[in-house]
Amino acid sequence: MAGRFRFRLEAVLKLRRSLEEVAQRNLARAFAALEEVRAELARLRQAQLDTVELRRTATGQPIDLLQWRSVERFLLVLEHRVAEAEVRRREAEGKVAAARQALLLAHRNHLMLVRLKERRQEQHDLESLREEARDMDEMAVLRHRFAEAAQTRPEVMS
Repeated sequence: MAGRFRFRLEAVLKLRRSLEEVAQRNLARAFAALEEVRAELARLRQAQLDTVELRRTATGQPIDLLQWRSVERFLLVLEHRVAEAEVRRREAEGKVAAARQALLLAHRNHLMLVRLKERRQEQHDLESLREEARDMDEMAVLRHRFAEAAQTRPEVMS
């Protein structure tokens, strides 16, 4: 009998599986950071819209220049913050792309070993079946010889 199947690269397979899980967690963190930056960007853009609305005055109303200047300064600050957030968003998207590539590579490496293990398991099973068939053939030949010998020499059986 060929015995129990043992995959010699099982430790490497476990390592690759854990590396894939680490890559998945890294991708999730990168996505979370990207979503955080996108949410901040949306808040800043909404603040810009709200500030522009605040700057408007009703028809026929006098314009308060101090308020106008302060609103304009605040809009400049918001534009600067939006530009910084856009830079952070692009960086976060780059990190997501890098994390996605790392996960893809880790998944390929893990899958390669899983497939190798499956092929080796199939080879082992096939070899076990062949060995079992050889043993069964050998037993059939021995039974046949024993039965043949018993027919030719009945005193052997008694």
